[in-house]
Amino acid sequence: MPKNAPESSLVGEEYEVEVGPVAHGGHCIARTEEGRVLFVRHALPGERVVARVTEGDETSRFLRADAVTVLDASKDRIEAPCPYAGPGRCGGCDWQHAKPGAQRRLKGEVVAEQLRHLAGLTPEEAGWDGTVVPAEGDKLPAGEVPQWRTRVQYAVDASGRAGLRRHRSHEVEPIDHCMIAAEGVSELGVEKRQWPGMASVEAIAASGSQDRQVILTPRPGARLPLVELDKPVSVLRVEEKDGGVHRVHGRPFVRERADDRTYRVGNGGFWQVHPKAADTLVRAVMQGLLPRKGDTALDLYCGVGLFAGALADRVGDKGAVLGIESGKRAVEDARHNLQGFDRVRIEQGKVDQALPRTGITEVDLIVLDPPRAGAGKQTVRHLSTLGARRIAYVACDPAALARDLAYFREAGYKPRTLRAFDLFPMTHHVECVAILEPAKKDA
Repeated sequence: MPKNAPESSLVGEEYEVEVGPVAHGGHCIARTEEGRVLFVRHALPGERVVARVTEGDETSRFLRADAVTVLDASKDRIEAPCPYAGPGRCGGCDWQHAKPGAQRRLKGEVVAEQLRHLAGLTPEEAGWDGTVVPAEGDKLPAGEVPQWRTRVQYAVDASGRAGLRRHRSHEVEPIDHCMIAAEGVSELGVEKRQWPGMASVEAIAASGSQDRQVILTPRPGARLPLVELDKPVSVLRVEEKDGGVHRVHGRPFVRERADDRTYRVGNGGFWQVHPKAADTLVRAVMQGLLPRKGDTALDLYCGVGLFAGALADRVGDKGAVLGIESGKRAVEDARHNLQGFDRVRIEQGKVDQALPRTGITEVDLIVLDPPRAGAGKQTVRHLSTLGARRIAYVACDPAALARDLAYFREAGYKPRTLRAFDLFPMTHHVECVAILEPAKKDA
């Protein structure tokens, strides 16, 4: 039993179990002979494994565990390509031990279960064919790993060595190379050098340009090291006092490219991590909305203006687009990125507060790309009063999507189509785009 664990702790206990279905979060569900529920990582449905408890005690509703021995393996199991994957190791990936096609099937099962459980929708009712589509170029044979992660936040241990955090832990797993890191991140060589006094080092490799950036978060009172990496790079730091990001040298932004437009993204602001994600999502949203010349549209949680720019191109001079974003720097970037469009306005504020202030009572189209927690009932109800012909909901969390779809249904909107994309290979994350339209009233 670990030091300081409560007397009732079950950490370290081992159970031989039959592994059941996949669950949201990168694990599968199993039950002990006594009926205890285990959330088991590093397992696959249908396997028989020895599961070692990593969290939980006699009073817990469920226990977390790792599959430490596989007694009866699934046909979908492969040996993890990454040497840092496995029980007690790096927590960055969830499905290194599963064939790529199996990973997508598991993600599809999670999306379907969340829709059923939280929205009361079958895949057919959601307009979804049940598939999770890989990004262009990511359909690789088992054992090969797509290098997709254009932003990697390395944790730094007490010795100054960079690594990645272990699952649900502050402990650092030192690594020599992250297999899912994009080539532009890997070529910086962050893992090769020491980072004394740093708590974390975020490496960014823009996919729309050759811009490279590192963002340093010092430990309290530490001085910045001299940054000498293998490629030219801009350096920013996170200030201890206010948490703000400030330029040390080089550009304070990177340039990204999507939908034939260049976007400035400053101070480590949000941009889709997979190099194909921005174009994939813009395509899915525009195909779903089918904007017309003269339409009025909202882009909510608009970031640096990705969807606002795509909408502005398509609604023409007689159309209008309003973007709302809470982050000050992202608003500055969005205004810069879209300054060529007189028909675009960007407002700063939280959507639930800023949207009512605009006085808008009617729009043709809405795009919302909320944070992981979702939009929430209040915002969904407000959006449903605006009479939009179609609404595009971009979701990075299927549970939040399903909850909000239930709120939309209560407010008179139903899904027309839903598409799911595997934009985070090897992890449990999945991106969805739902297109909603007003539900037909009963005659």
